[in-house]
Amino acid sequence: MDPVTRKVHVRVPATSANLGSGFDTVGLALDYHDELEFTLSSDPLNMAAQILITGEGENTLPRDESHLVVSTFRRACSRFGLSKCGFIMEAHNNIPQARGMGSSAEAIVAGISAAYAFSHEGELDRDVIFQYAADLEGHPDNVAPAVYGGMTVSWTEDGQSEIVQGEVVNTGFRSVNYLVDAGVRASIFVPDYELSTAQARAALLNTVPFADAVFNVSRMGLLIGAMNPSALAGEQDPNELLFTATQDKLHQSYRAPLMKPSAELIDLLREHGYAAAVSGAGPCVCVLHNGDASDDLNQIATAQLASGHWRVLHLNVDTQGVQVARL
Repeated sequence: MDPVTRKVHVRVPATSANLGSGFDTVGLALDYHDELEFTLSSDPLNMAAQILITGEGENTLPRDESHLVVSTFRRACSRFGLSKCGFIMEAHNNIPQARGMGSSAEAIVAGISAAYAFSHEGELDRDVIFQYAADLEGHPDNVAPAVYGGMTVSWTEDGQSEIVQGEVVNTGFRSVNYLVDAGVRASIFVPDYELSTAQARAALLNTVPFADAVFNVSRMGLLIGAMNPSALAGEQDPNELLFTATQDKLHQSYRAPLMKPSAELIDLLREHGYAAAVSGAGPCVCVLHNGDASDDLNQIATAQLASGHWRVLHLNVDTQGVQVARL
């Protein structure tokens, strides 16, 4: 199959998963993006990938076929029927690496979306991209908001798979979008240290107390309403709802020893009434609030921000998810 265009621009949002109570299920797209441009070579003998990176990871990310975007793009091009060819990928990265803001999900979604745009006319089929991305990532909680935008709740239906090009593909991933009030903001405190998802996952228990599971189920149910309080009956303080909805007993306390500065910052912010939680697997800290709280949060975290070990991003919610433009 010949590509439908020679150049594609892709824009993918950062994400924050879990949001406290919604462990491995909830994700939120943030108005903070990586932007990538793919240009296909017109030389049929050129099969090489030329990789240009600016911003986050420019001194650490690989510039060969092992780069996650590149390897994903190659696989997706094959899946969608495109012949292998050379290309230039220019990545302008804003999303921090290994911090809990969905950098790996972004890379996978970017590679698949670019391949889809080269191989198909019209709008992205987001359901196709979501299924493929979740299969490659292994779980759907970060890729769902990266694909669809907004707040998503995702799950996996057991036993659903099919054979695609000789590979067993999990087709059981599902996701739904929930409305987020226009006033909801996310402040992300970004530390200067990393934590791998594998390390964070290894710190978890294989079983948890029944009461702790019930605790999180109740907060998770509340979280959906807290993110869109106008849909609730009666008068509710949205920030009080967010504070309660982000409580957790399933994962954060077990991971806290791996990210002590983050755990200390979460405690400090919650002592002041803010809905602070670990962003994804950490070590970023996500603070949800309805209305502009940036000045107050900056004041509370004065010592951390002045230390040079932390920075803060005050962000809106991204409602669009991945965007592509054929150039």
